[in-house]
This record gives sequence, C-alpha cells and structure tokens, in this order.
Amino acid sequence: MTIGQRRLGLAATATLVAALTAACGGGSGAAPAAGDASRPAAESDRLSGEIKSDGSSTVGPLTTAAAELFAEGSPRVRISVGTSGTGGGFEKFCAGETDISNASRPIKDEEKAACAAKGITFTELIVATDALTVVTGKDNTWATCLTVEQLKKAWEPAAEGKITTWNQLDPKFPAEPLKVAGPGTDSGTFDYFTDAINGEEGASRKDYSASENDNDTVTAVAGAKGGLGYFGFTYFEENSGKLKALEVDSGKGCVAPSVQTAQDGSYAPLSRPLYVYIKNESVKRPEVKAFVDYYAANISKIATEARFIPLNAEQEATLKSAVDSIQTS
Repeated sequence: MTIGQRRLGLAATATLVAALTAACGGGSGAAPAAGDASRPAAESDRLSGEIKSDGSSTVGPLTTAAAELFAEGSPRVRISVGTSGTGGGFEKFCAGETDISNASRPIKDEEKAACAAKGITFTELIVATDALTVVTGKDNTWATCLTVEQLKKAWEPAAEGKITTWNQLDPKFPAEPLKVAGPGTDSGTFDYFTDAINGEEGASRKDYSASENDNDTVTAVAGAKGGLGYFGFTYFEENSGKLKALEVDSGKGCVAPSVQTAQDGSYAPLSRPLYVYIKNESVKRPEVKAFVDYYAANISKIATEARFIPLNAEQEATLKSAVDSIQTS
C-alpha cells in the first residue's frame, strides 16, 4: 500500500500519530546525515521523543507522509499530526503547544504577535505547491469550466439564500439545485479561496456545508448531483473516481489544475504555496532537528509519494537553505 493510499484514512482523524513507538535494533558507529533515508539502527537508538504538529488539513497529509518515511529510520520518535485547520494550528503553535504548524497560507500579523507575546520565534518553510481545485460530482455533465466571476457569484456573501441553482451561474446550465460545500473558517484554504475569488479574505456565503475535514467536502459534493466544492489538488486526485475537477478561467481562457499549471502559475488565481512553520526553540532537540532536516532533504520524494505537487528546483534549493539557517537561540 502506498503512502498516498494510506493517507486518506489517516487524514480523517483529528490527530494522526504518524510515527508510533516501535522496537529498535542495536548497533554502533557514526550516524550519517539526517537527510539520509537509510539511517542504520545505531541512529535510531539515539533518536527518541515526541514531535507535535497541527494545522492545515491540506498540508497535514504531507507532514504525515514525511513522518512515515522518517519513522523507517527512527521508529522511537513519535510524530503527531493534527488537522484543526491553519488558524487552529497557529493558535496552538503560538501558545507553545506544538513544534510544527502546517499551513495553507502565510501566518497573519495577529498570529505573529501572539507568537511574539509568548517569546516564540519560528522559521517559515515552503514545502510544496498546490492547485486549489474546484470540484463537482461525476453526475455533473454540464459544467467543465467556470470563470472567476461565476465562482464569485456562487460563493460571495450576496449569494447566501439567493444563488441556489446552477442556471443562475450560467443560463446554459440546468436548473439543478446548487449544493455548495467547502472548508470551515479556520481553514487556510477558506482564507485563500475567499481572498482570491471574492476579493476579501473570509468573505463568503454562510449557507454551505462547512468542515475542517476535506473528506467531508468530498462526501458532500460527490453525494449531490449539483454539488460544488473546493479543496487541495491532492484530495481531488485521491477521489478522482467520484469527482470532476473544473477548469478555471481568470480572463485568459480555461485552465485545468495540474502539476505543471500550478508550478508555472498559469492556473490562476488558485495556485498557491504550502507551508510548514518550525518553532526555532524546538530544533534544539535532536529528534526535531533530524526530522526537519529529513523533511527538507527528501522533500521531492515525500511530495511525489504523497501525491503532492513538488517544488521546482529553485524552490527546493530555497527550502534547504532556509532549514540550514534556522536560528535556535
């Protein structure tokens, strides 16, 4: 079973323990670099402890995949991956409750202030690229592409209680009931989508099926002929058998979400970076430093196996440089 196949079930829980305590072998000798995926039992013996992370349900599965691969060489390190949403994750991070915060948007000024009030310094890392994907169910035979204006008409605050059928988006569409579903307000995906589509972060109709768990959105959209929703690209990939991704027209023609269009920015305005935030103080602990080093050194493998859109060469070099420069004092 691949990491990508395991991931969907893991992401459905509120807290994911990605690296469980396991028996370790003996041995001696010098340990290789933390980025080496084939670390011997000797290094596994030396690394133990618990690493806590929380935040974005979009980014969480990537960190889970990193933790699962890391556990192959360091089985005594426990890594928990919560999915309370980007905002919820930053609340815990800035309260000193976690070592890593997974985020689908940059940290806000008020969140930076909350961290500063607790004396928490951090390093921002871009770990992958995302094509925020607009989806319908497979039974939707009429829509293949929506303009940014049509998406706004479906999701803006003024749509609440008024835009209820598909033909209100386009008279060529049938009068099928429009059933909208998407991330809750603690989600960085919600923040990004509302800003990019509605022109103001947090501005959205409220009469939709909201959940911090993207699997709930999958179920809601797939279960309604007139379903419409959005979430990260990899959740669509994992559910492509029951969902259809819509192309988006931002004024230059319809563009489908894909690895290439996300990396080159042509899938506009819904291609975006994905982040993890590292608590600098935590990196003083050897198990945290080893995991963060491993994450950066193996990011291409982790992203590919977890079915995320990997960084390009320049972005990967920037990530590794940022990890090397983390200040722990």
